[in-house]
Amino acid sequence: MRAAVALSRRCPPSTTAFSVGAIVVDAWGAVLAEGYSRRDDPLDHAEETALRSLAPEDPRLVSATLYSSLEPCTERTSRPSTCTDLILATPIPRVVIAWREPELFVDAEGVERLRRAGRTVVEDTALAEEARAVNADLLD
Repeated sequence: MRAAVALSRRCPPSTTAFSVGAIVVDAWGAVLAEGYSRRDDPLDHAEETALRSLAPEDPRLVSATLYSSLEPCTERTSRPSTCTDLILATPIPRVVIAWREPELFVDAEGVERLRRAGRTVVEDTALAEEARAVNADLLD
């Protein structure tokens, strides 16, 4: 999770979107992919950029974990698929987040949707304050 929060600090600034980092690791902890918001395009989300470099049928994903500094989105106007949908299009069984998305831009339901789909979601609040601090300009 610490690496995902570190990636969030690399996000280009935005007044309309959170700065988020995401990492996908295999069962042994090796990094398979990483991404952050606005990495390649101003509309990019962190999970989207990380998953873009992996084939959804990659066999390593069946035991992988996706770490995200913020709850995956469930509402989006800039792209056809939400980050939650992108995760559900893979066999990734476990998602760990630092904090839930505050109701600033949308009413996020990523944790609930992932759990209803049978995915394990862990809220690792130990780094929640660090993840929030990266976005302090939006929350003040």
